[in-house]
Amino acid sequence: MSSAPPAAAVPRIVRRSTRTPVNGPAVRAAEHRDLALDPRDVRFDWSRLPMYWVPGEPMATHTMNVLHLLLPEGERWFVRTFQEALPLITDERLREDVIGFIGQESVHAEAHQGVVDLLLAKGLDPAPFVRQVEWLFRRVLGARAELSGAAGREHLIERVAIIAAIEHFTAFLGDWVLNAPGLDRAEVDPVMLDLLRWHGAEEVEHRSVAYDLLVHLDPGYLRRMRTMAVTGPVLTWLWVRGVRFLMLADPEATDRSKPTWRAYVQASRRGLLPGPTGAVRSAARYVKPRYHPTQEGSTSQAVAYLARSPAARAAAR
Repeated sequence: MSSAPPAAAVPRIVRRSTRTPVNGPAVRAAEHRDLALDPRDVRFDWSRLPMYWVPGEPMATHTMNVLHLLLPEGERWFVRTFQEALPLITDERLREDVIGFIGQESVHAEAHQGVVDLLLAKGLDPAPFVRQVEWLFRRVLGARAELSGAAGREHLIERVAIIAAIEHFTAFLGDWVLNAPGLDRAEVDPVMLDLLRWHGAEEVEHRSVAYDLLVHLDPGYLRRMRTMAVTGPVLTWLWVRGVRFLMLADPEATDRSKPTWRAYVQASRRGLLPGPTGAVRSAARYVKPRYHPTQEGSTSQAVAYLARSPAARAAAR
């Protein structure tokens, strides 16, 4: 069983934000306006999780398992970067949202770490791929002690911009998993499905924080467009590498051939994975000059799922 840090270990927000996102549609902005980001001390019992928690679907299972390899280290990097950015925030309400974001992402990292540990116990050693992910987030994208002053600030803002682009994709995935009846039809393991939908709901819930922080530090358009142009292809490359790695390292696999784009598209048509067209369209919306994350997903839907999520309800108790 994996557990998140105790509730006291992460900051909590008690004052409601009244900041209205610029250019967001009226309804979505209104439902988002009074939101407070609160870390939920969720716990998941993985003792009965099968290797293929999408029954009979190794590729669909491992395509989503890449999340568990990328997110723990990635979200710890989010936390470190946003903690570094806190002294630069002059808007108190944005500061509250950033603190709430830090708390939620801290819990996310530990929740997914439990699945990584389970894969190792089942004979699938994720360490080679995870080491590459650690190198990316710690060495390539980490803080640089040799940079100070304007150069240090520039490096920090660039990392915030990359996080804003990544968070756009995690919000897209969160919205997809909340609206994916194909996963219910496939009888996905209920504990894993709750993890994915709890995490997805929180991604929708805090989808505007990284973007708002970026605009606060650099309201220019060029950086947003440039970092998305880099982040989208890099994430796709990492995901393809991750799926190939998991399929080849899977000790229970009967077919160790590399996954194909055709198989991915077929799985997406069955509602087991998000389709490529939706992801590309979502990235295109992000680079529109008048874009705001509240245009993506539904805060009310996310909050409604969090109210009935088994893990979130247990945490509330």
